[in-house]
Amino acid sequence: MNITTTWSLLVLTLPTENATARMRFWRTLKAKGCAVLRDGIYLLPYTEAHEQMLRELASAIADSGGTAHLLRAPSLDAAQDEEFRALFDRGEDHAGFMRSLQDARKTVSGQSAADLTKLLRKLRKDYEAIVAIDYFPGDASTRAEAAWHDFIGLVDTVLSPGEPHSAERPIRSLSVVDYQGRTWATRQHMWVDRVASAWLIRRFIDRDARFIWLTSPGACPANAIGFDFDGAAFTHVGERVTFEVLMASFGLDKDRALLRLGAMVHTLDVGGAPVPEAIGFEAVMAGARERATDDDHLLDEMSRVLDSLYTHFSNAARSRETGGRS
Repeated sequence: MNITTTWSLLVLTLPTENATARMRFWRTLKAKGCAVLRDGIYLLPYTEAHEQMLRELASAIADSGGTAHLLRAPSLDAAQDEEFRALFDRGEDHAGFMRSLQDARKTVSGQSAADLTKLLRKLRKDYEAIVAIDYFPGDASTRAEAAWHDFIGLVDTVLSPGEPHSAERPIRSLSVVDYQGRTWATRQHMWVDRVASAWLIRRFIDRDARFIWLTSPGACPANAIGFDFDGAAFTHVGERVTFEVLMASFGLDKDRALLRLGAMVHTLDVGGAPVPEAIGFEAVMAGARERATDDDHLLDEMSRVLDSLYTHFSNAARSRETGGRS
């Protein structure tokens, strides 16, 4: 049995005397990915969120002097369903985005970390805007997703050469007592996960830690504890990045402030749910990386940023626990 789609339809007349309001409503309808059945009739696949958005829009249109009626109805049959779905084809949008990626690839080599970060943020925003309104993804969506992940991988090789692959192994519980006054090693020209991991080591695990910045993972001395490269003692495991693995290994994953930091590092390193502070930290990191004379300098500078974020997250966690009472 063919299952047809249920649709939300917005039938409207925009205010004729208010050009600014008309333009605002048209832009909203376009941004939400509404299909146009004919002048004044807009269509979206039904969801509670879509219908709520259209209700609010209909109310705003009425308040501005127009008229709007919201209806809900299923397709009559499979043929009509296919016809309506075709109105939401985002193939051209995905193709345009992939052309943007091809152009961007030509500019990656030689760009600064700050410029690459800015480029990646812009392209991510463009990609997510298309995905958000691609209600019936198909082959074009699959190709665009693959091209996007390939591009992210290319940028990662520039920002973080030798980025580790995730391992599948248990995370052992360790004692900080056994890791005092040790030499720790990671790849030079640190990026987010490595600088946050080095900060975590020195702040919570080994306060007398000495760091070596490796030109390649193969240069790691036998007596050093490696982190954030393939074959290192501490590296990506499953879905966790190195910072999160270190937290779990040393029992630090009960600290709510560190968990917030871990979520930020995870998002910036491998993607994931948005974290409000991530964009700001990424920008500071890119600028510090350009200014730092070496990785020791970079760690010192970013440690102050991480100390401040940790204090902020700690205070926020305490405030939630006390219900905002001081």
